[in-house]
Amino acid sequence: MIDLTHKSILITGGTGSLGKALVKTIFEKWPNIKRLVIFSRDEQKQFLMAQEYPIDEFPQIRFFVGDVRDQERLIRAFEGIDYVIHAAAMKHVHIAEYNPSECVKTNVGGAENVIHAAITTGVKHVVALSTDKACAPINLYGATKLTSDKLFVAANNIKGGHDIKFSVVRYGNVMGSNGSVIPFFLKKKKTDGILPITVESMTRFNITLDGGVNMVLNALENAWGGEIFIPKIPSYNLVDVAEAIGPECEKPIIGIRPGEKIHEEMITPSDSFFTYDIGEYYTILPQHPNWKLEAFVNKFNAKKVPEGFAYNSGTNQQWESIDSLRALIKEHVDPNFQV
Repeated sequence: MIDLTHKSILITGGTGSLGKALVKTIFEKWPNIKRLVIFSRDEQKQFLMAQEYPIDEFPQIRFFVGDVRDQERLIRAFEGIDYVIHAAAMKHVHIAEYNPSECVKTNVGGAENVIHAAITTGVKHVVALSTDKACAPINLYGATKLTSDKLFVAANNIKGGHDIKFSVVRYGNVMGSNGSVIPFFLKKKKTDGILPITVESMTRFNITLDGGVNMVLNALENAWGGEIFIPKIPSYNLVDVAEAIGPECEKPIIGIRPGEKIHEEMITPSDSFFTYDIGEYYTILPQHPNWKLEAFVNKFNAKKVPEGFAYNSGTNQQWESIDSLRALIKEHVDPNFQV
């Protein structure tokens, strides 16, 4: 695993679910980290997070109020930083559909600003967080994240003489993250006992916060620049999630919402021409890498996936059961969870 001892890390959107999980892991594994900067625009979340990490106990932590739309602020924040983890984004599908220009400014303009600031200040490596919704997108959020992915991949070709790498990690629903279905169902079970189902056949990929953290750390250690890393993770059926949480609850079918898919994808058949299996992960390689493909294949024992290969939550070979979902909820979301 990468050694972050005496390194400086900055996390955009660092007060979010994954950002907080990263901070916890980093302090546990590398207590001698040089500096850890939390960059976000929500001062209240920063205030609350600062109570968890008081400066006298965690002298390396810094909280920067700022917006990724503000390139000047990013440049100031990136000074002296070794690694940037870009987690800031507008993420709610229906909010993005209603506020499209705001979503574009944050997810696309923000990505451009992060790239420019990182090159300007001499950052060594940027890992950007993506989503399964960026794969063959049908909603604006997914389209902006696909654009962001493309910008970070292409950034490896415009870095000039700077020694910097840009890579992307793409995964599905993070179990227990803000706005995801499991905390929503847990709350609905307590308030009114009704768990609304969009479509009975709907499926999603599932990853824990720990799994997301491990993906980021893996990319920081192993990326050569330009890859999109994709985890091999199970799927779940939305009906099974509802049954796992509230078997006694009403489960009305409310229909699919604007911008939603029945099944999510992380690799399309068109991606298969550039996709390799590297063991724990798949990786979509850049079409024109600035390194030797043969050397990459030998280093990671990478195996090319078959032409036409696709990775879809509905045709996935790994599935969560109702029992396994209950165990995961208790372990990763709510330790007091009981059916």
